[in-house]
Amino acid sequence: MLRVAVMVSGGGTNLQAIIDAVKDGTITNAELVGVISNNADAYALTRARENGIEAICVSPKDYENREIFNDALLDKVNELKPDLIVLAGFLVKIPEKMVHAYSHRIINIHPSLIPSFCGVGFYGLHVHEAALKKGVKVTGATVHYVDEGMDTGEIIYQKAVEVLDGDTPEVLQRRVMEQAEWKLLPAAINMIANK
Repeated sequence: MLRVAVMVSGGGTNLQAIIDAVKDGTITNAELVGVISNNADAYALTRARENGIEAICVSPKDYENREIFNDALLDKVNELKPDLIVLAGFLVKIPEKMVHAYSHRIINIHPSLIPSFCGVGFYGLHVHEAALKKGVKVTGATVHYVDEGMDTGEIIYQKAVEVLDGDTPEVLQRRVMEQAEWKLLPAAINMIANK
């Protein structure tokens, strides 16, 4: 049984897709052992609790500096003993110490077709605003392994999503989530759990 920890900063729609996929058998041979957020008010923590999953907040605000926070975050992750860490909208740069400790065992979902619209500053609606500003006709999502860089790790899955005339960043974000993110992330977890 693959032990999966999910890290998330906000509402947790990707987390919900994972929870649903475990429940309906889309993901097999995996269990969700904990959800960690850097934001005490993240609705993702409520989703975790409502589904009987340990919900943990490790906020940088509670620590003197980033190094102490990074160590506390790694300690919390280690307590969960995960085989796989899933970044599902986690807006904190993963400490290098954690990247090395969990080498090739951390995956991330990014709302574009990497290498487009990725790296520092490209998260959430910013990605979709940039795609629309550039006038691309196709966008999508990417699941990739996490390395020391920002959105630079080995790509696992990508799925294209059409950009339509009249799209707003919010409309495009929703389509990318529904057509790509919520399918790719469970598929990647299932693939890893069953290889």
